[in-house]
Amino acid sequence: MTMRVTHFGHSCLLVETGAARVLLDPGTLSHGFEELEGLDAILVTHSHPDHVDLERLPTLLEANDGVLLRAEPATAASLAESGLDAAPVHPGESFPVAGATVTAAGGRHAVIHADVPRIGNVGLLVSAEGEPTLFHPGDSYEAVPGGVDVLAVPVNAPWAALKETVDFVRAVGAPVGVPIHDGLLAAPGRAIYGNQVRSLGGLDLREFDGALEF
Repeated sequence: MTMRVTHFGHSCLLVETGAARVLLDPGTLSHGFEELEGLDAILVTHSHPDHVDLERLPTLLEANDGVLLRAEPATAASLAESGLDAAPVHPGESFPVAGATVTAAGGRHAVIHADVPRIGNVGLLVSAEGEPTLFHPGDSYEAVPGGVDVLAVPVNAPWAALKETVDFVRAVGAPVGVPIHDGLLAAPGRAIYGNQVRSLGGLDLREFDGALEF
């Protein structure tokens, strides 16, 4: 059995594993996810708009009747206040989604600046029996779970520097990765980040051309 991963730009991934179709971080810098149907879960790592688009999310929920919407606790509370049926997912918690298991890790967004208050952030591991485990860290390098086969690597952000990205990749130790959080980069700059992550991080960072299978 294989895991299929589709990138909708920036930090938005569709992960298909087991019998599950799980959408991660459908934000304002991502495109095409709003047309998806047959989703089992929509999961949000934290409340920043580039990870959750409040304008397109209601339409996505309407097109996926019965889909599970879960988010970092403060984000879930905010979504619920907006009339969306969102449940919290806490760090360390695991829950089933169709034929997959999702586990949350971490708890805090990375430091942007000392003057910017830190918010909650949960990294998300998606796994199914006999298939690879994917880790999407959201906006943080703090959580370093074991057993990761496919690492979604944030390659550029106001909160990140390349030296931190490389150390994070090394610490997780996954054999294969996919680039995310790249919506602020032009193509030449994106290539520079990718090459450095490959050479310094020792990671098989694979570029998306539609979907990838692992």
